[in-house]
Amino acid sequence: MTKLVAIMKATRRKFSAGFKAKVAIEAIKERESLAELSKRFEVHPNMISKWKQEFI
Repeated sequence: MTKLVAIMKATRRKFSAGFKAKVAIEAIKERESLAELSKRFEVHPNMISKWKQEFI
């Protein structure tokens, strides 16, 4: 018997420069932790750190 498995390819999300700047500014303010910002904006904490460094 052959087993069929459906493979779903995840698509990369593309974020606008405005969205990245908004998230970076929130990270710079340091009112919330990276984990909290990550949940709020639905992005990985590493992305927030990267955008923050690019913004500075």
